[in-house]
Amino acid sequence: MMLSVCIPVYNFDVHQLVSDLNNEIRINDIDAEIILIDDASDIHYREINQNLQNEVENFIFLEENIGRSRIRNLFYQYTAGEYLLFLDCDGKITDKNFLKNYISFIQGNPDTAVVYGGRNAPKTASDPEHYLRWKFAVERENLPVGLRRNKPYLSFQTNNFVIKREIFKKVNFNPDFQKYGYEDLLFAMELKSEKVKISHIDNAILNNDLESNSVYLGKVDESVESLAKMLKDDSLRSKLAEVKLVRLYYQLYKTPFAFFIRIFLGNKGLKMVKKILLKGNVSLRYLDVYKLGLLFKKMKG
Repeated sequence: MMLSVCIPVYNFDVHQLVSDLNNEIRINDIDAEIILIDDASDIHYREINQNLQNEVENFIFLEENIGRSRIRNLFYQYTAGEYLLFLDCDGKITDKNFLKNYISFIQGNPDTAVVYGGRNAPKTASDPEHYLRWKFAVERENLPVGLRRNKPYLSFQTNNFVIKREIFKKVNFNPDFQKYGYEDLLFAMELKSEKVKISHIDNAILNNDLESNSVYLGKVDESVESLAKMLKDDSLRSKLAEVKLVRLYYQLYKTPFAFFIRIFLGNKGLKMVKKILLKGNVSLRYLDVYKLGLLFKKMKG
């Protein structure tokens, strides 16, 4: 069984990640290839990573940024493996048998279509400026495998998963959504609609490049904008009905509470909540309120 390791690269030094993967491939004699596609990174990072062309099967440099969904779809053209392993470029391998764990699971479960390994975050936030993203990762994203299996589609993320090649040919990422946010959930729900099972195992990578509070909130804004665009598409709305934020929005938007939400979470209200969130060490309920206010605002626009 050949495994193609697919790593979209954007403004990040991937030497350590490639080195760790190559070491395991060599030590465990794994039939695998590594493919990198750089999504028009800044010249500084292109120059840093340039010499990795000699360390991987293929390294493609794009001249224009095509976004998170399209770049993942592009890997199908450059890979040969029966299974494709997608990793985020800022991930760190912490298990010397990381690839072997995936292969062993697939060999023991030959009907495997998609399997998600999970993610971890550092044990503590590096400083108050990076606390919010760390807190969200620890409390909302980095679920133990037992909890992930209870909600296999809602618990899926794209930072560390394997998909069978023939499945990816049939179900891939929606190219209409290039920006950050909810493309992973939409992909998971597309898999669900096609009755493709997502398996979950304990084979996490470490997310070791957590954004600052301000950068993360900028990504939150971008993600809610993407979500609103999805919800305005009649063909996609029902597929996202299980998302907590979507459920809450549709429970409220035709009730009297919607009026008060629009008043109290207008531009001034959102700025006030954002100011609280920028402190970092606050309850994630403030983040929930912020997202809800953003969604009401963007659905109206």
